[in-house]
Amino acid sequence: MSAQINWNQAAVWWRRLAVMTAKEIRQLLRDPVLLSFMAFIFTVNIYLQGSSVSMQLNRAPMVVQDADHSAASRDLIYRFRPPYFRLDGEVGSSREAIRLLDRGEVMLSLDIPAQFQEALRKGESVSVQLQVDATQPLPGFLASSYAARIVGQFSLESALEREGLTPADLENVPVVIDDQRVRFNPNQKDTWFMPISELMEGITLFAILLPAAAMVREKERGTVEQLLVSPLTPFQIVFPKVIAMTIVILLGMSLSLLTVLGPLFQVPMQGSLPLFYAVTTLYIFTNAGLGLFVATIARNQAQVGLLSLLILAPILLLSGLWTPPEAMPGWMRWATLASPMRHYIDVSYGILLKGAGLDLLWDSVLAIGILGTLIFAFGMRRFRGQFA
Repeated sequence: MSAQINWNQAAVWWRRLAVMTAKEIRQLLRDPVLLSFMAFIFTVNIYLQGSSVSMQLNRAPMVVQDADHSAASRDLIYRFRPPYFRLDGEVGSSREAIRLLDRGEVMLSLDIPAQFQEALRKGESVSVQLQVDATQPLPGFLASSYAARIVGQFSLESALEREGLTPADLENVPVVIDDQRVRFNPNQKDTWFMPISELMEGITLFAILLPAAAMVREKERGTVEQLLVSPLTPFQIVFPKVIAMTIVILLGMSLSLLTVLGPLFQVPMQGSLPLFYAVTTLYIFTNAGLGLFVATIARNQAQVGLLSLLILAPILLLSGLWTPPEAMPGWMRWATLASPMRHYIDVSYGILLKGAGLDLLWDSVLAIGILGTLIFAFGMRRFRGQFA
């Protein structure tokens, strides 16, 4: 008899959970503005960020001041060609080149002195000047690095030609070969990195925002008190909201994977997608605790949005998504371990790009689980204390 009663109580408990979860999903489906915002973040925003933001040098505009007009100077100029550089013509003076750099019309100015070819034939050292607009540090650094390699290769070939040698003659000379192998992203495509980064940002944002918005909606409509006097426990009130929002976020993530990351950017997705979905579910529950904390403070939907962004900012800054933890001060590197996104990034790139499994990612998954338990317990305690 006791076993029968326990079974009936469990059935009622699960039925209440299912009914409340269905209620939350129906409420969300009645909010076209929020659904449109989610669809934009998981599709259009990811496409725009993945296709417009590039960390590679592409057709950097360049002008030349050639005071020699020799075969050697023309050979050097020809080497600055697409896809990295784009020659926008020749200028007559250094003043004109500086004016173009100051106005941002070009990124580079190459100045080749007079008697350039003559000095090379005599074996004398000769310098060329390259001025780079480093207003944007990364493209400026790449431009100067590529230019240094081009000039270095030109100098080596000129020296060999002066000695009557060819590059093939160097094969008989002992040399150290720098044989580099780029793993997981051999072509170093930004279109693999940026869309995944934007997807993780969207998941993090909605994992905090949606549960908080659902709870504050109850406050605004005055229905939270009705729920509290019902046979439902605080857990049965809160947890269905988290489940419903988790389902919606996973659907949004599926939309991104199937319509943007895969077809448009050809992200390889090397690893196990079920594992990725499982870890993402755990990560959403982790951030949902922060959403419950926001719900205990906010009084309306506008405050939910502002507080969610306030919490999201340090999570992103400490995640290593924009700045690698290795480049941070020592104390801040330790602080990154408290950001759930730091560990989620390791798991996401590990599964999607590296094809890693749980045997390699268990420590990151464990960290997400520990942080999730602490954060969700904190959010639940705040919720219960608010209506105690």
